[in-house]
Amino acid sequence: MMKIRVAAVCGLLWTLMVSAALHAEQEDATVSVFTLAGPLYLLQGQGGNVLASVGDDGVLLIDADEPQMVEAYRHAIRRLAGLDAVPRLVINTHWHSENTGGNAFWGGQGSVIVGHENVRERLSRQQIGSPTAVDGAPGLAEALPIVTYRERLTFHFNGDTLEIHHFSAGHTDGDSVVFFNDRNLVHLGDLFFRGQFPFVDLASGGSVDGYITSVQAVLERVDEDTVIVPGRGALARRGDLQRYLDMLQATTAEVRQHLADGVSPEDISTVGLDPKWADWGRGSIGEQQWIATILAGS
Repeated sequence: MMKIRVAAVCGLLWTLMVSAALHAEQEDATVSVFTLAGPLYLLQGQGGNVLASVGDDGVLLIDADEPQMVEAYRHAIRRLAGLDAVPRLVINTHWHSENTGGNAFWGGQGSVIVGHENVRERLSRQQIGSPTAVDGAPGLAEALPIVTYRERLTFHFNGDTLEIHHFSAGHTDGDSVVFFNDRNLVHLGDLFFRGQFPFVDLASGGSVDGYITSVQAVLERVDEDTVIVPGRGALARRGDLQRYLDMLQATTAEVRQHLADGVSPEDISTVGLDPKWADWGRGSIGEQQWIATILAGS
Protein backbone atom coordinates (compact mmCIF):
# COMPACT_ATOMS: atom_id res chain seq x y z
CA MET A 1 0.00 0.00 0.00
CA MET A 2 1.38 3.37 -1.01
CA LYS A 3 1.75 6.01 1.66
CA ILE A 4 -0.71 8.93 1.68
CA ARG A 5 0.31 12.42 2.70
CA VAL A 6 -1.48 13.24 5.96
CA ALA A 7 -2.86 16.56 7.19
CA ALA A 8 -5.02 17.44 10.16
CA VAL A 9 -8.68 17.99 9.43
CA CYS A 10 -9.70 21.38 10.80
CA GLY A 11 -12.82 21.64 12.89
CA LEU A 12 -13.12 17.91 13.62
CA LEU A 13 -11.46 17.75 17.03
CA TRP A 14 -13.75 14.93 18.11
CA THR A 15 -12.02 12.30 16.00
CA LEU A 16 -8.55 11.57 14.66
CA MET A 17 -8.56 12.17 10.96
CA VAL A 18 -6.07 12.68 8.20
CA SER A 19 -6.44 14.08 4.74
CA ALA A 20 -4.57 13.69 1.52
CA ALA A 21 -5.05 15.34 -1.82
CA LEU A 22 -4.83 12.59 -4.42
CA HIS A 23 -4.36 13.89 -7.94
CA ALA A 24 -5.57 11.87 -10.90
CA GLU A 25 -4.03 11.38 -14.33
CA GLN A 26 -6.98 13.47 -15.53
CA GLU A 27 -6.33 17.22 -15.59
CA ASP A 28 -7.96 19.22 -12.76
CA ALA A 29 -9.60 16.10 -11.27
CA THR A 30 -8.79 15.74 -7.59
CA VAL A 31 -10.16 13.56 -4.82
CA SER A 32 -9.54 14.44 -1.17
CA VAL A 33 -9.39 11.53 1.26
CA PHE A 34 -10.15 11.66 5.00
CA THR A 35 -9.61 8.67 7.27
CA LEU A 36 -12.50 7.69 9.52
CA ALA A 37 -12.92 4.82 11.98
CA GLY A 38 -11.53 1.39 11.15
CA PRO A 39 -11.46 0.65 7.43
CA LEU A 40 -13.54 3.68 6.42
CA TYR A 41 -12.51 6.69 4.34
CA LEU A 42 -14.43 9.75 3.19
CA LEU A 43 -13.65 10.65 -0.44
CA GLN A 44 -14.64 14.06 -1.77
CA GLY A 45 -14.46 14.97 -5.44
CA GLN A 46 -16.91 17.00 -7.51
CA GLY A 47 -20.22 15.30 -6.67
CA GLY A 48 -21.71 13.85 -3.52
CA ASN A 49 -19.64 12.54 -0.63
CA VAL A 50 -18.27 9.06 -1.33
CA LEU A 51 -17.55 6.60 1.48
CA ALA A 52 -15.02 3.82 0.99
CA SER A 53 -14.40 0.70 3.08
CA VAL A 54 -10.93 -0.74 2.46
CA GLY A 55 -9.84 -3.97 4.13
CA ASP A 56 -9.35 -7.71 3.88
CA ASP A 57 -12.63 -8.17 2.03
CA GLY A 58 -11.61 -5.63 -0.58
CA VAL A 59 -13.05 -2.21 -1.42
CA LEU A 60 -16.65 -1.07 -1.09
CA LEU A 61 -17.84 2.33 -2.30
CA ILE A 62 -20.97 4.22 -1.39
CA ASP A 63 -21.79 6.37 -4.44
CA ALA A 64 -19.63 6.96 -7.48
CA ASP A 65 -19.50 10.72 -8.20
CA GLU A 66 -19.61 12.18 -11.74
CA PRO A 67 -18.41 10.20 -14.77
CA GLN A 68 -15.51 12.58 -15.42
CA MET A 69 -14.13 11.75 -11.97
CA VAL A 70 -13.54 8.02 -12.44
CA GLU A 71 -9.79 8.33 -13.06
CA ALA A 72 -9.41 10.43 -9.92
CA TYR A 73 -11.20 7.82 -7.85
CA ARG A 74 -9.26 4.96 -9.42
CA HIS A 75 -6.04 6.73 -8.54
CA ALA A 76 -7.22 7.31 -4.95
CA ILE A 77 -8.33 3.71 -4.50
CA ARG A 78 -5.04 2.40 -5.86
CA ARG A 79 -3.19 4.44 -3.26
CA LEU A 80 -5.40 3.14 -0.50
CA ALA A 81 -5.67 -0.50 -1.52
CA GLY A 82 -2.99 -1.31 -4.10
CA LEU A 83 -2.46 -0.99 -7.84
CA ASP A 84 -4.82 -3.84 -8.74
CA ALA A 85 -7.66 -2.70 -6.49
CA VAL A 86 -11.16 -2.53 -7.97
CA PRO A 87 -14.22 -2.08 -5.74
CA ARG A 88 -16.08 -5.33 -5.16
CA LEU A 89 -19.26 -3.39 -4.40
CA VAL A 90 -20.58 0.06 -5.38
CA ILE A 91 -23.73 1.08 -3.49
CA ASN A 92 -25.82 3.94 -4.93
CA THR A 93 -27.78 6.10 -2.46
CA HIS A 94 -29.99 7.31 -5.36
CA TRP A 95 -29.90 7.67 -9.15
CA HIS A 96 -28.52 11.19 -9.80
CA SER A 97 -25.43 11.53 -11.97
CA GLU A 98 -23.24 12.95 -9.19
CA ASN A 99 -23.83 9.68 -7.36
CA THR A 100 -23.99 7.12 -10.19
CA GLY A 101 -21.78 8.71 -12.85
CA GLY A 102 -18.97 6.25 -12.15
CA ASN A 103 -21.22 3.18 -12.32
CA ALA A 104 -20.49 2.31 -15.94
CA PHE A 105 -16.73 2.47 -15.39
CA TRP A 106 -16.73 0.37 -12.22
CA GLY A 107 -19.32 -2.04 -13.59
CA GLY A 108 -17.11 -2.53 -16.60
CA GLN A 109 -14.22 -3.35 -14.25
CA GLY A 110 -16.24 -6.08 -12.57
CA SER A 111 -17.68 -4.19 -9.60
CA VAL A 112 -21.13 -5.27 -8.41
CA ILE A 113 -23.46 -2.25 -8.54
CA VAL A 114 -26.09 -2.18 -5.78
CA GLY A 115 -29.11 0.12 -5.59
CA HIS A 116 -32.79 0.37 -4.84
CA GLU A 117 -35.05 -1.05 -7.54
CA ASN A 118 -36.14 2.51 -8.44
CA VAL A 119 -32.49 3.45 -9.05
CA ARG A 120 -32.21 0.68 -11.64
CA GLU A 121 -35.54 1.66 -13.16
CA ARG A 122 -34.56 5.33 -13.55
CA LEU A 123 -31.09 4.55 -14.87
CA SER A 124 -32.72 2.26 -17.44
CA ARG A 125 -34.50 5.08 -19.28
CA GLN A 126 -34.19 8.73 -20.16
CA GLN A 127 -35.39 10.94 -17.31
CA ILE A 128 -37.75 13.74 -18.31
CA GLY A 129 -38.06 16.86 -16.18
CA SER A 130 -35.14 16.24 -13.85
CA PRO A 131 -32.13 18.60 -14.09
CA THR A 132 -29.79 15.84 -12.91
CA ALA A 133 -29.98 13.33 -15.73
CA VAL A 134 -27.07 10.91 -16.01
CA ASP A 135 -24.64 11.55 -18.83
CA GLY A 136 -24.49 8.85 -21.48
CA ALA A 137 -27.00 6.45 -22.98
CA PRO A 138 -29.83 5.35 -20.68
CA GLY A 139 -29.84 1.67 -19.97
CA LEU A 140 -26.10 1.14 -20.37
CA ALA A 141 -25.78 -2.32 -18.86
CA GLU A 142 -22.58 -1.69 -16.92
CA ALA A 143 -24.16 1.29 -15.13
CA LEU A 144 -27.24 -0.52 -13.85
CA PRO A 145 -27.46 -2.02 -10.37
CA ILE A 146 -27.41 -5.81 -10.67
CA VAL A 147 -28.37 -6.23 -7.02
CA THR A 148 -31.58 -4.41 -6.09
CA TYR A 149 -33.91 -4.39 -3.10
CA ARG A 150 -37.30 -3.04 -2.11
CA GLU A 151 -36.99 -2.15 1.58
CA ARG A 152 -33.59 -3.05 3.01
CA LEU A 153 -30.43 -5.06 2.47
CA THR A 154 -27.59 -6.15 4.75
CA PHE A 155 -23.91 -6.64 3.94
CA HIS A 156 -21.12 -8.00 6.14
CA PHE A 157 -17.91 -6.45 4.83
CA ASN A 158 -14.48 -5.66 6.30
CA GLY A 159 -15.67 -6.50 9.79
CA ASP A 160 -18.71 -4.21 9.63
CA THR A 161 -22.43 -4.83 9.36
CA LEU A 162 -23.99 -2.48 6.82
CA GLU A 163 -27.75 -1.99 6.82
CA ILE A 164 -29.14 -0.29 3.72
CA HIS A 165 -32.61 1.17 4.23
CA HIS A 166 -34.88 2.57 1.53
CA PHE A 167 -36.68 5.84 2.28
CA SER A 168 -39.40 6.57 -0.26
CA ALA A 169 -40.55 9.89 -1.69
CA GLY A 170 -37.84 12.06 -0.14
CA HIS A 171 -34.99 13.44 -2.24
CA THR A 172 -36.14 10.99 -4.95
CA ASP A 173 -38.21 7.80 -4.88
CA GLY A 174 -35.09 5.65 -4.56
CA ASP A 175 -33.17 7.09 -1.61
CA SER A 176 -31.14 4.78 0.60
CA VAL A 177 -29.41 5.43 3.90
CA VAL A 178 -26.48 3.18 4.86
CA PHE A 179 -25.93 2.44 8.55
CA PHE A 180 -22.56 1.05 9.70
CA ASN A 181 -23.79 -0.51 12.92
CA ASP A 182 -20.38 -1.54 14.24
CA ARG A 183 -18.93 1.95 13.74
CA ASN A 184 -21.95 4.06 14.77
CA LEU A 185 -21.69 5.83 11.43
CA VAL A 186 -24.32 6.57 8.82
CA HIS A 187 -24.25 7.84 5.20
CA LEU A 188 -27.45 9.76 4.41
CA GLY A 189 -26.87 10.51 0.75
CA ASP A 190 -28.78 13.59 -0.35
CA LEU A 191 -31.26 13.36 2.49
CA PHE A 192 -28.77 15.69 4.18
CA PHE A 193 -27.31 18.85 2.62
CA ARG A 194 -25.44 20.11 5.68
CA GLY A 195 -26.05 23.82 6.28
CA GLN A 196 -27.92 24.21 2.98
CA PHE A 197 -31.41 24.12 1.59
CA PRO A 198 -31.90 20.72 -0.05
CA PHE A 199 -32.70 19.78 -3.61
CA VAL A 200 -35.93 17.79 -3.69
CA ASP A 201 -36.33 16.15 -7.11
CA LEU A 202 -40.11 16.33 -7.52
CA ALA A 203 -39.80 14.94 -11.06
CA SER A 204 -38.15 11.81 -9.67
CA GLY A 205 -40.75 11.01 -7.04
CA GLY A 206 -39.33 13.22 -4.32
CA SER A 207 -41.51 15.25 -1.97
CA VAL A 208 -40.96 17.86 0.73
CA ASP A 209 -43.10 16.00 3.27
CA GLY A 210 -41.44 12.68 2.50
CA TYR A 211 -38.02 14.33 2.81
CA ILE A 212 -38.88 15.66 6.27
CA THR A 213 -40.28 12.29 7.34
CA SER A 214 -37.10 10.53 6.21
CA VAL A 215 -34.82 12.91 8.10
CA GLN A 216 -36.98 12.47 11.21
CA ALA A 217 -36.69 8.69 10.95
CA VAL A 218 -32.90 8.79 10.72
CA LEU A 219 -32.67 11.28 13.57
CA GLU A 220 -34.58 8.91 15.83
CA ARG A 221 -32.02 6.18 15.17
CA VAL A 222 -28.75 8.08 15.73
CA ASP A 223 -27.22 9.27 19.00
CA GLU A 224 -24.83 12.02 20.06
CA ASP A 225 -21.79 9.91 19.16
CA THR A 226 -22.93 8.91 15.67
CA VAL A 227 -20.71 10.12 12.84
CA ILE A 228 -23.02 11.38 10.10
CA VAL A 229 -21.89 11.59 6.48
CA PRO A 230 -24.13 13.99 4.56
CA GLY A 231 -24.58 13.83 0.82
CA ARG A 232 -23.13 17.32 0.67
CA GLY A 233 -20.96 19.16 3.18
CA ALA A 234 -18.66 18.28 6.05
CA LEU A 235 -19.06 15.43 8.50
CA ALA A 236 -21.75 16.03 11.09
CA ARG A 237 -23.22 14.96 14.42
CA ARG A 238 -26.76 14.51 15.66
CA GLY A 239 -27.08 18.17 16.60
CA ASP A 240 -26.30 19.21 13.03
CA LEU A 241 -28.98 16.90 11.70
CA GLN A 242 -31.46 18.23 14.27
CA ARG A 243 -30.79 21.81 13.14
CA TYR A 244 -31.32 20.68 9.56
CA LEU A 245 -34.67 19.13 10.45
CA ASP A 246 -35.66 22.28 12.36
CA MET A 247 -34.95 24.35 9.26
CA LEU A 248 -36.91 22.02 6.98
CA GLN A 249 -39.95 22.06 9.26
CA ALA A 250 -39.87 25.78 10.02
CA THR A 251 -39.42 27.02 6.45
CA THR A 252 -42.04 24.62 5.11
CA ALA A 253 -44.51 25.70 7.78
CA GLU A 254 -43.76 29.37 7.07
CA VAL A 255 -44.50 29.08 3.35
CA ARG A 256 -47.63 27.01 3.92
CA GLN A 257 -48.93 29.42 6.54
CA HIS A 258 -48.63 32.24 4.00
CA LEU A 259 -50.64 30.14 1.54
CA ALA A 260 -53.30 29.46 4.19
CA ASP A 261 -53.48 33.20 4.88
CA GLY A 262 -54.27 33.82 1.22
CA VAL A 263 -50.89 35.21 0.20
CA SER A 264 -50.18 34.52 -3.46
CA PRO A 265 -47.20 32.35 -4.43
CA GLU A 266 -45.71 35.35 -6.23
CA ASP A 267 -45.88 37.49 -3.10
CA ILE A 268 -44.47 34.68 -0.96
CA SER A 269 -41.47 34.51 -3.28
CA THR A 270 -41.09 38.28 -3.24
CA VAL A 271 -41.19 38.55 0.55
CA GLY A 272 -38.94 35.51 1.04
CA LEU A 273 -38.27 33.56 4.21
CA ASP A 274 -37.47 34.81 7.68
CA PRO A 275 -34.00 36.45 7.48
CA LYS A 276 -32.63 33.95 10.01
CA TRP A 277 -32.55 31.34 7.23
CA ALA A 278 -30.50 33.48 4.83
CA ASP A 279 -27.25 31.57 5.32
CA TRP A 280 -28.91 28.31 4.27
CA GLY A 281 -29.33 29.66 0.74
CA ARG A 282 -25.61 29.90 0.04
CA GLY A 283 -25.35 26.34 -1.26
CA SER A 284 -26.45 24.97 -4.60
CA ILE A 285 -30.12 25.64 -3.80
CA GLY A 286 -30.98 29.28 -3.21
CA GLU A 287 -33.83 30.61 -1.10
CA GLN A 288 -36.11 31.27 -4.06
CA GLN A 289 -35.63 27.74 -5.40
CA TRP A 290 -36.39 26.25 -1.99
CA ILE A 291 -39.55 28.36 -1.68
CA ALA A 292 -40.59 27.24 -5.18
CA THR A 293 -40.06 23.61 -4.19
CA ILE A 294 -42.23 23.98 -1.09
CA LEU A 295 -44.94 25.73 -3.12
CA ALA A 296 -44.89 23.03 -5.80
CA GLY A 297 -45.26 20.33 -3.18
CA SER A 298 -48.03 22.04 -1.20
